[in-house]
Order: sequence, then C-alpha cells, then structure tokens
Amino acid sequence: MDSERPLSLHFEELRKRLLVSLVFFVLSVAVSFNYSSFLFGILKRPIAGAVDKLVFFSPTEALAVYLNISFAAGLMLSMPFLLYQAWKFVEPAVPGRLKSGPFLFVAFITAFFVSGALFSYFILIPPALKFLLGFAGPDLQPLISAQSYISFIVWTVLGTGLVFEMPVLSYVLSRLGVLDYRFLRQKYRYAIVGILVAAAMITPTSDIFNMLLFAAPMLLLYELSIWVSRFAGRSRGKVK
Repeated sequence: MDSERPLSLHFEELRKRLLVSLVFFVLSVAVSFNYSSFLFGILKRPIAGAVDKLVFFSPTEALAVYLNISFAAGLMLSMPFLLYQAWKFVEPAVPGRLKSGPFLFVAFITAFFVSGALFSYFILIPPALKFLLGFAGPDLQPLISAQSYISFIVWTVLGTGLVFEMPVLSYVLSRLGVLDYRFLRQKYRYAIVGILVAAAMITPTSDIFNMLLFAAPMLLLYELSIWVSRFAGRSRGKVK
C-alpha cells in the first residue's frame, strides 16, 4: 500500500489480489478433493489401531467429511500463494528494514507452520487419542463419527501450526521496533503461566501428560522467540 496513491487504486489492487487468491484457493480445494480419500486414510492412521471403522449418522455426513478434508488441504496447499499475495499488497507500506523479500517471508511462515502441523500429527495426537479412548474400558465400545474425528484432527493440526508461528511474529515485531527481547525475558514467568493455561485450553485432553506435551514446545518456541527478537534487534542496531 502506498500512501501517495489514490484510495480507489488501493481498493482495486486489493480486489484483484483477493480474487486471484480466491481462485487459487478454490482450485487447490478442487485438486485436494480428488485426493480426499487418500488424505482421509492418512488422517485416520492415528486411530487405526483403536477402531476398525469410522461411522457417519446422516446422508450428508460422508460428503461433509471429504469436503472438510479438501478445504483444510486446500488451505495448506494454497497458503504460500496466499501469503505471497498478502505480502505484495502491504509491501509498499512496509519499512525498508523489513523488505527482505516475499519469498523469504513466505518460506519462514510456511516452514514453521508445517513443523507445527507435523508435530501435532506425529507427537501430540497419538497419545491424546490413546488417553481419550482409554476411558472406554471393557464395558464401552467406541463408535466414532467420522465428522467429529476429522474435525478434531484438522483443528488440532491447524491450531498447532499457528502456535508455531510465534518466532516469526517475534521477528517481525522486533524489526518494526514494537517488541524487544528484554521485555520477553522479563515476562518469562508470566509467559510460563500463560503457556500452561493455553496448553490446558488447547490440548484435546484434560490429563497433565498431554498438557505438558503441548506446553513443552511452546516454551521452547518462546525461548526461540527471545533469541530471534535479539537477533532482529541487533539487525536494527538496537542491541549493543
């Protein structure tokens, strides 16, 4: 965005970039729908040993399951392109110290998001499911709705991916001069409490083990955010 350009041109550019982004997202969803059965098999693996089949309870639920998978996969597939469009729109208004290039910006955000998604799928979800299904005992037979299960998996994966963006946000705010690593270090004790509370709210189970399993990487990410903020501050010449 350029303050010297007429407002109408800003809206026109925004409209074009939103339209292009929407078309790319729809195409990504369409491509993902063709592979939705394959993706469903991947998402079902964490619970495969506990239940034989997932079930559905309405005529439209099976279609809704594949649509949910397609939308989530389409969002992840189109994310780099959507981020690129967002960056190109705001780039004229970004201070020179942040203009390190859209590809680097997109690469870092995508890499951290994918890391969070993989951590959720391989590390967080399996013990969470084991804990939850462990309450069944010999008297209860799990009959799990495919819609509920896929929503549980998708939201957990997407949520963890967003949490892993903490260092990227720290870098951007520090380069803008809004955030300083000393502030993050001083608030460490409050951050620990906040992370434990957030982990308790986000973690799909209520046991302490899974909560700590989710809180541990958040604490590491907070520590990494401090060092990233320090590096970003040094780049601005603020760290002596």
